Amino acid sequence: MDNPTETLQVLVADASHEKYVDTILKTIEDAAKVRGTGIAKRTHEYLATKMKEAKAVIALDGERFAGFSYIETWGNKQYVTTSGLIVHPDYRGRGLAKRIKDMTFTLARTRWPHAKIFSLTSGAAVMAMNTQLGYQPVTFADLTDDEAFWRGCEGCCNVDVLHRTGRKYCICTAMLYDPEEHLPAKIPQEVIDRIKKLEG
Repeated sequence: MDNPTETLQVLVADASHEKYVDTILKTIEDAAKVRGTGIAKRTHEYLATKMKEAKAVIALDGERFAGFSYIETWGNKQYVTTSGLIVHPDYRGRGLAKRIKDMTFTLARTRWPHAKIFSLTSGAAVMAMNTQLGYQPVTFADLTDDEAFWRGCEGCCNVDVLHRTGRKYCICTAMLYDPEEHLPAKIPQEVIDRIKKLEG
């Protein structure tokens, strides 16, 4: 085959993709062991729900699982995370992670255009992709204070670091995309309010 990525499809997952959830969870777990890093543990039900809610992206080679990631909103949809990015070992080195990351980022921006998008990662490749998309490294204080998000870290083997530092930092690097920072100029709120009245 001339182009090894030709048969790989990256698409927004739906309920029909639930059959891949156990394979996804095993692939994530195996990758964390190989890297020796922590990862927030997710359940079959959690990932299946993300698929049903159109909050997940899956990569398939025909019927074979190749990669995955999902998004979630926090703090009244003011924040969105892109999480769980994984590529099956058989498909690494083909640029698939970037395609998946681009799709989750586009999905998040389309659904919640004014939300800040963040990512916690210990992987250099994900940091590089985030940087290309416009994410900036930030402190944990710049992220959501939604307790439901932070409970997701409880299954990570490094959670003791998070607790010891009072949730100020951990092994992961926090990266944030702020849509307002990517406008050419920031329009004052009073001007936005005036425009809304004129258009109303």
